[in-house]
Amino acid sequence: MKNIFKYIVLVIPFLINAQSIEGLSFTEYLGYVKQYHPVAKQADLRLEVGQAALMKARGGFDPKFQVDFNEKDFKSTEYYERLNATFKVPTWYGIELKANFEENSGYYLNPENTVPDDGLFSAGIGFSLGQGMWINKRMADVKKAKFFKTQTEAERNLLVNTVIYDASLAYFDWLQAYNETKIYERFLQNADIRFKGVRSSVLAGDKAGIDSLEAGIIVKTRALELEQAKVKLLKARLEASNFIWINDTPVDINAAVTPITIIEEEIDNVLSLNQLNNFNIESHPKLLALGSKIDGLDVDRQLKGNKLLPMINAQYNFLSETPDQANTFNAANYKATIKVAFPLFLRKERGDLKLSKLKIQEAKFDLSNTQLQLKNKIEAVTKELESYQTQNVLIETIVTDYNTLLNAEERKFSFGESSVFLINSRENKLIEAQVKAIQLKNKFFTTKAKLFNNLGLVPN
Repeated sequence: MKNIFKYIVLVIPFLINAQSIEGLSFTEYLGYVKQYHPVAKQADLRLEVGQAALMKARGGFDPKFQVDFNEKDFKSTEYYERLNATFKVPTWYGIELKANFEENSGYYLNPENTVPDDGLFSAGIGFSLGQGMWINKRMADVKKAKFFKTQTEAERNLLVNTVIYDASLAYFDWLQAYNETKIYERFLQNADIRFKGVRSSVLAGDKAGIDSLEAGIIVKTRALELEQAKVKLLKARLEASNFIWINDTPVDINAAVTPITIIEEEIDNVLSLNQLNNFNIESHPKLLALGSKIDGLDVDRQLKGNKLLPMINAQYNFLSETPDQANTFNAANYKATIKVAFPLFLRKERGDLKLSKLKIQEAKFDLSNTQLQLKNKIEAVTKELESYQTQNVLIETIVTDYNTLLNAEERKFSFGESSVFLINSRENKLIEAQVKAIQLKNKFFTTKAKLFNNLGLVPN
């Protein structure tokens, strides 16, 4: 426990502070998320679950060795001693290869179990002619496990996509709060400089004392706005810290670390949005997961439909006392069995088949609805991005115009042709425009992340 505490106190600040000179970029931030975040690691476990399920299903075709030994002695009499050793090899289409050795003896041994003194060897085959010929439970389990493996891969991609999407939003909010704080810091400095200038003019008798009071109120207002922005920045930084882990240890982003300004190309590269030309809605993880689910249900339907056939199980075994001589296994010595069963009304089987068909139909409806929703969401987000691009161009023009007005008002103020009130009014409009520009930029980035989320992409 002490070692863990030392690791957090000493190593983590060193790693994070190493970024403080240049800040923590969006690319580096998501790099930590993809490599260390528990949900990203948890998502990889889904792949192992699918692989384990497939291994379990394939185990139904593993060869099996079985030995049965029965013995009874009573009042110094050996009633019977029976040994039966069997080696079975299941194959795909309901066929089972079988090798057997029997050695039986005893005073009260059932005559049908009588075998030569050295035992009796047999080799043969078991097969189904009705149920289980084209599909059986072992075959169905393997097929469903393969579809389940595909489904777990898709679910894993959805989990990774979601955690990266949430982490991206947290980083964008952190960047927005940081930029807003910088705006208020800058305008607080301007207000403080203006206040000192006005105060000097008041002391020199060039301005009225009320101007000094008004300039002082502006300084306090800017200080209040800055404190509110700092609180917002603190919350955003801690929210972004929720996604930073190193070696299974949660890490708080140091207050000295700052987010780095993002350009659109960086988001496109990190979130793989520059590959949209190759995107196909059919490859969406959510649709792949639903498609795999339908495929698994269809295997169940085939298995249920197979139950409508009569059960006809047959075995044929060649018998020999000398298995080392291949020609001793011939049709003259054999053991054969056949078992036939068929329910008269098939109500249970027909009911199961109908239920499986209804499940498939329900899943197909869900697939069609999900596909339509995804298409509409993607189209809506794409249009939203185009709108935000236009809005960002407009707000940049507005910010430039307000900045020009403020500079002109300050110049007039230096000539004594304006007032602190008018400068404050111009400044407030500029601050509102700059904050609006930051918020619009954040909405643009957020919409980019939303597009990434709706597309179900998984960055490299």
